[in-house]
Amino acid sequence: MSYPARQGEPRLARRLGLFDAVMLVMGGIIGSGIFLNPAEVARHVSTPGLIVGAWLIGGVVAIAGAFVYAELAARRPEVGGQYAYLRDAWGPMPAFLYGWSLLLVIQSGGMAAVAITFARHFHDLVAVPLPDGAIAAAVLAVLTAINCLGVRAGSNVQSFLMVIKIVVIAALVLCGLLLAGPAQTPVATSFVAAGGIGAALTPVMFAYGGWQTASFVAGEMRDPRRDLARGVLFGVVGVVLLYTAVAFTCVYVLGTAGLAETRTPATSIMRLALGGTGASLIALGIAISALGFLSQGMLTTPRVYFAMAEDRLFFPAVAAVNAKTHAPVVAILLQGVVAILIALSGSYGQILSYVVSVDFIWFALTGAALFVFRRRDAKGAAWFEAPGHPFTTGLFVVACAVIVAATVYNDLLNSAIGFAILLAGIPAFLFWQARRNRA
Repeated sequence: MSYPARQGEPRLARRLGLFDAVMLVMGGIIGSGIFLNPAEVARHVSTPGLIVGAWLIGGVVAIAGAFVYAELAARRPEVGGQYAYLRDAWGPMPAFLYGWSLLLVIQSGGMAAVAITFARHFHDLVAVPLPDGAIAAAVLAVLTAINCLGVRAGSNVQSFLMVIKIVVIAALVLCGLLLAGPAQTPVATSFVAAGGIGAALTPVMFAYGGWQTASFVAGEMRDPRRDLARGVLFGVVGVVLLYTAVAFTCVYVLGTAGLAETRTPATSIMRLALGGTGASLIALGIAISALGFLSQGMLTTPRVYFAMAEDRLFFPAVAAVNAKTHAPVVAILLQGVVAILIALSGSYGQILSYVVSVDFIWFALTGAALFVFRRRDAKGAAWFEAPGHPFTTGLFVVACAVIVAATVYNDLLNSAIGFAILLAGIPAFLFWQARRNRA
C-alpha cells in the first residue's frame, strides 16, 4: 500500500479526461512497428486471409486484454496503474521487479530504440551532420523538458502527435487503396511453414502491446474509474481497426509475395501511389509516429517510479512533486537520463532482445490479478466488469504465457539474459525493503 504524502506537500494534479486517456492508450500502442511488421507477418504465412487474420487474432487478444485492464482501472484507480495492480494482487516484490525491468530493460531500451528510429528517418528528411545517437539524445531531452512542465503540457503534445499519427495511417490506407491500386502479381499459393502462424503472431502481439502504460497516469485523471476504463476500450478498438486496415492495404497493393519481399511495406505503397514524394511523406509520418510514441512513454512511465518511491521502495527524491507544475520532475528526469544513456551507448538493440521474455510475464501476471481481485473484492463489484470473464481473461493470460514460452524456446540465450536482469532486482528490493522497515 502506498504511503500518503505529508500535509502541505504538493500532489499530482488531476487534469486529464477521457480524450486524453484514449490518445494515451493509442499512443502507447502505435509506434513505428505497424509500418514495418506486416511484411514480417507475410514472411511466415502466405495467404491474404492468414496475413490479415493474424492482425485480427492479435486484435481479439488485445481486446481481451483491454477488458482486463478496463476492469482493473475501475477497481484500482491509483497512480502507477499496472504497478499498483501487481502490488495489490501479488505483493511488493513483483511490483518492484516490474518497475525495475521497466527502467532497465523494457521502457528505457524501447525508448532508446524508437529514438534511434526517429533519428534515422530525420536524417532521410534533413541533412544534419550529427550521428543518430546525438539526435536521439536531443529529442529525448526535449520531451523530458516538456513533461517536466506538467501533465497537461505533456498530454497536449502527446495528443497532438497522436492525431497526426491517425492522419498518417489513414493517408497510407487511402493512398494505397485509391491511388496505388491492386497488386499485379499473382497470389501466392497457400502454404504455412511449421509454426508459421505462431511466428506471425509474435510481431503482431508486440505491435499491439503498450495500452497498459496509460494506466500509469491514473492518479492524474479527473475520473480514473470511468475515463481510464473507457479510454482503454475505445483506444484498443481504434488501434485494431487501424492495424487491420493497414494489413489489408498492404496485401491489396503489394500482394502476398511482394509484401514478403519488401522490408519497408509502407514506403513501397506510398512510392507506388505518389512516387518519390510519397516515400518522403511516409518517412515524415514514421518519424512523427516515433516521436509520438516517445512522448507518450516520457509522460506515463515515470509515474511508476514515482509510485515505487511513494511506497518507500526507491529513492525518496523520486516521489517529489514540483510545487508549480505538480509533475514528478525527478522521476521524469530519471527516465530521460537512462533512455539517453542507452541511446548514446548503442546497446539499445541488445537490450531490446531481452525485452520479449520479460514484458509478457507482467502482462500474464496482471491478467491473473483480476482473478485475485474478483475473489477478494466480491462484495464491491466495479462499475465495469470484463465481458466474458473468466474466459476472456483466461484467454489473455494463456496467450501471454504462450508468447513467453515461444520466445524462450526460440531465443534461449537472450531470454536467459532478460531473466538475469530481472532477478538482479531482487537484492535491490531487499535493500529498499530493509531500509523502509528501519524507517
